[in-house]
This record gives sequence, C-alpha cells and structure tokens, in this order.
Amino acid sequence: MSSDAQAASEDRRKYEFRKVIEELKEFEGSGTQLVTIYIPEDRQISDVVAHVTQEHSEASNIKSKQTRTAVQDALTSIKDRLRYYDTYPPENGIVIFSGAIDAGGGQTDMVTRTLESPPQPVESFRYHCDSEFLTEPLEHMLEDSGLFGLIVLDRREANVGWLKGKRVEPVKSASSLVPGKQRKGGQSAQRFARLRLEAIDNFYQEVAGMANDLFVDKRHELDGILVGGPSPTKDEFLDGDYLHHELQDKVLGKFDVAYTDESGLKDLVDNASEALADQEIVEDKRHMEEFFEKLNTGEEATYGFEQTRRNLIMGSVDRLLISEDLRSDVVVYECPNGHEEYEVVDSRHSTPDHECAECGEPADVDEREDAIEHLMSIAEQRGTDTKFISTDFEKGEQLMDAFGGIAGILRYSTGV
Repeated sequence: MSSDAQAASEDRRKYEFRKVIEELKEFEGSGTQLVTIYIPEDRQISDVVAHVTQEHSEASNIKSKQTRTAVQDALTSIKDRLRYYDTYPPENGIVIFSGAIDAGGGQTDMVTRTLESPPQPVESFRYHCDSEFLTEPLEHMLEDSGLFGLIVLDRREANVGWLKGKRVEPVKSASSLVPGKQRKGGQSAQRFARLRLEAIDNFYQEVAGMANDLFVDKRHELDGILVGGPSPTKDEFLDGDYLHHELQDKVLGKFDVAYTDESGLKDLVDNASEALADQEIVEDKRHMEEFFEKLNTGEEATYGFEQTRRNLIMGSVDRLLISEDLRSDVVVYECPNGHEEYEVVDSRHSTPDHECAECGEPADVDEREDAIEHLMSIAEQRGTDTKFISTDFEKGEQLMDAFGGIAGILRYSTGV
C-alpha cells in the first residue's frame, strides 16, 4: 500500500472510531452495568476469557437483580465475541463495550461493540464496569498528532526520545565528560579551556549521533524535532550543525528546559505545546489556503454535497476536504417516475418528507447513510484523497459554516 493510500485508510479508520466513540458516549446504564474491556495485543485470549468468567461468577453477588442480570448478560456477550479470536488479539489490541443501555420508558437495549486495531496500541489490560462506557483511552488515541523527535541536553547529560501522539517515549541517554569551569592542578588556563571545548564538542557529536541513529531512518515520517535545554547549550548544539542535515531542517524550535533527564523530555513537550498545536493544523491550513486560491482565481474548486459528489463521480476531485465537525446523513429518495434525488440532513434528525424537484411527486426513501461514508466510498473508487479539516483555525471554521463542511480541490475545471 502506498503512503498516501495508507494515510487515507488511517484517516477513514479514525473517523469510523470517532463515530463509534460518540455513539458510546451517548449511552447510559441505569446502574453500574456497562462493561468495557481493553485488551493489549500481547494478552492471550484464553487469559481474558478466564478473567471474564471470574467476573461473571462474582457478579452473582450483586444485590440488585436488574444490575446483576445486565452485567452477566454483558459478560456473556463479551465471551461470545472473544470466541472469534485465536491465541492473541489483532495488532494494537481490541476494545469491547457491552451492556444494557437506557432506551427510555423504563426499557433497556442490549448493545455490544467491538473495536479492533485502534489507532495506537492498547497499553494494558483494563476491566471497567460503570453506568457509562470507558472511552477516554480511545479518545486520547484519536488525539494522536504525529511523530516528533525529542532532544534535551546540557553539558552534563542528554536524553533523546519520541513524542508519539500524546505519549513521550525516552529511548537513549548519555552523560558527558565535560569538566567544570574551574581548572584544577597546574594546567594553563588556555590549555584547560581548549580541552574543555574539545570535550563539549565531543559530547555534542555523541548526542547528535544518538539522534541521527534514532531519527534518520524515520525522517520521512517525522513531523518535526524539538530541542530543549538551558542557554547557551541548545543554541550551540543547533548552531554547530551537529545534526544530520535532513534532521536539521526538521527542527521546529528550541525551548528552555530546566532538566535534561527523562523528565526533561516531558517538560520539553509541555513548553513546546504552542508550536505543536500550530504544527497539528499546518497541513489543514495548507489545504484550505489552496482551496480558497482555486476558488478565487478559477474553477478548480467545488463545495457543497451535491456539487462535490458529482465531481467525485466524474473523477475530477484531487482532494476531498471534509470538516471534522460534520455530522450529517444523506437520504436517497426515488419518486414514482424513477427520479433519484439526494438530501443532506443532520444525523440527529429524523428523515424528512420529500417532493421530487423534477415532477413534484412525493418521493420514497430508498436509503439513508452517513454523508462522509457516502463521499469517501466514491473518493476511494476514483483514487481521490480525503482530508479531514480541523475547525481550530479561521478557514477551517469557514469550511464548516460557509461551505457545509464539504469541499474539493479539482484536478481540472468541470463547470459543475
């Protein structure tokens, strides 16, 4: 799979996860009867089944008959789902949600959702039983904002690691042999100063070597590199061009950090939060600026559901731009005379009645589906990239508010 196709597949998977999470967050149980299980990829399924069986047995001690029955039914449903897996879960693990949700009027509905291979690995086994499903760990995974290299250093020590989404991972460390500023023994001041500068240079080369070993192979995946430490150390390190030239171009900024041990890597991320926030939406800004340029200077842009859909079918859309805040369904209507028409409605609203625009006849509902899924399916068939655009900047807001959350950059003008 090409990198573009892989990114598109990842974007779609994240959207599908986000939809399920939003649905799960709406569910409530009348008691502590909604069960959530997070299963890492290295946890044997047989161990999980044994744990669920034990929880089922202990649930018999729950005093409320309604809650007891609901919890045991949820655990039975989870065991049934686990039978579909062999020795271990798929890559990145599994998350299973099951329980009796409040359906109103004193009624309950049993729901079970299984999410395979989340965007980031499930880090540890977790069993949770409450009146709400536990979705926060999954939400944190969806906040993943790329891959960044981290370097913190002073003249005594250095640490190098990764920022993967929201997770800081220390990888390599080094201690220096740089002597203090006070010379000892009978060395001349000049000789001592020269030896000290050589030791500093050697240490900077060692730190750069660690960073190069870790980051160079990943340079095409890196979203940036952050460097932290006291002044003038970090300035000397960067100004001295110790890093591989391709990594030097990836440096987003240098930041004051008091500590240069593993905790300093976390301090670096905290102090660079503004730069990271800007980086998260830099690609979104680029796509939206190109869209507005195409819109203002020519006809190689489209927006709105119907026009974008028609261009997608023609194969003329290079990039489909969808607002992350869009929550709409598309309803397909067909009238007695065979005319087919589409209407976009808020996903929370009921399906409206519809009259055919061509003949005025009442039209029946043929299908209702998620508008994003509908457009992305066409885009995949036509080789069109889909980009989800944040609303955390002005042009991203405009995509949602002024253009209905749907737009496209065209390969050529179609007049549609």
